[in-house]
Amino acid sequence: MYTPDEWEDFIREWVTALKESYVQIKRLGGAGDKGADIAAFKTDRQFEGAWDCFQAKHYSEPLGFAAAASEILKVFVSVLEGAYTLPDSYQFLAPRGLSTQFNMLVSKPTALRERFLVRLVEGDTLVKGLDAGTTDAVRSAAERTDFAMFRSVEVLDALTTHSHTRWHAARFATSLPARGDSEIPPGEYTPDEARYLQQLLAVYAERRPDKITTLDSVANVPKLSSHLQQQRVRFFRAESLKAYSAAAVPPGTFEELQEDIHAGVIDVAEGDHADGYARLGQVLTQVGSLDLNRHKLIGVTDIDDRKGVCHQLANEDRLIWVEEA
Repeated sequence: MYTPDEWEDFIREWVTALKESYVQIKRLGGAGDKGADIAAFKTDRQFEGAWDCFQAKHYSEPLGFAAAASEILKVFVSVLEGAYTLPDSYQFLAPRGLSTQFNMLVSKPTALRERFLVRLVEGDTLVKGLDAGTTDAVRSAAERTDFAMFRSVEVLDALTTHSHTRWHAARFATSLPARGDSEIPPGEYTPDEARYLQQLLAVYAERRPDKITTLDSVANVPKLSSHLQQQRVRFFRAESLKAYSAAAVPPGTFEELQEDIHAGVIDVAEGDHADGYARLGQVLTQVGSLDLNRHKLIGVTDIDDRKGVCHQLANEDRLIWVEEA
């Protein structure tokens, strides 16, 4: 069973997979949230523009009308206070679902409004603490509002939608989605490759200064030309893994893998070697022997991905193949 905080986290993750295009999604649950646990903004005006509200009601029993009415009241009071504009939709999500009676009621917007209005009378526990003027203002606003904006979300539907998010596999310990084919290196070098290619050129020029001065001249040495193409394939495999991670795992997962690879090879990279080619070779050998099983991505990662990460690190100057004089 989730804690209230975990339930709100789950809902925020779920919202990211909805078809609606949101400018920003904020988790606001807690004291002073004005009845807006999760706010999904449709414009950069945020609370001053169009938005949807998602309310996490984490109870041990199904959510009933009495508890929901308090939240509905809070919405109208907050609008009257100027805390925000009325949301386009206000959706209840409860781990135990809604009670049968309330589920029926929320499915009939007109009846839900009438039931709510009945409670807006002096002496009713719903309006305890509200002055008569505020209660009247809430009644007037509610009478003008289409209560179809108040909806419920079935837990099973939320789970199905959540399965399309980058958090699902980690949260529910399921297998990662199929990764698909990696990007193939284009014929022309790209700006994103500049630094690691520059480092490889230094490796090749150090070994064959008589033949290699530019990347194009690497073609003059077939063995090194083949080596260069292999490293580009590896770099683009790692780039594809990074892009895949953005849809399949929580933020930071790929970066954690990168960090462990860096920690696992840096001592080898900074050791003494005959030349840069030997240093590069030893690092690429070392990365294949690292125990990375704690990482969620390792199940969709092969040896060339690992080696490609080393080139990503070289692209950021975190690994250096040829020491500067």
